[in-house]
Amino acid sequence: MAMKNPPHVGETIWHDIIKPLDLSVTEGAKALGVTRQSLSLLVNGRTSLTPDMALRGAIDQAAARQAPARTRAGVTNVARHER
Repeated sequence: MAMKNPPHVGETIWHDIIKPLDLSVTEGAKALGVTRQSLSLLVNGRTSLTPDMALRGAIDQAAARQAPARTRAGVTNVARHER
């Protein structure tokens, strides 16, 4: 049975990612490389998730998963890829 009123994706991002990491919207936006306003609009349900924002989130998640492996391998000075 389909949900009649599913939560907005921004609400999910806020509760599952930003809040548990104890980040502000400004810090989250900086980490994703987007403006504070665009992330704020998303988490407050005033705009939809764009393909670009989804890709930025996926790239940052992949980088976060690889960070412990890089540290164990002794590679700690990896520069962030600029878009």
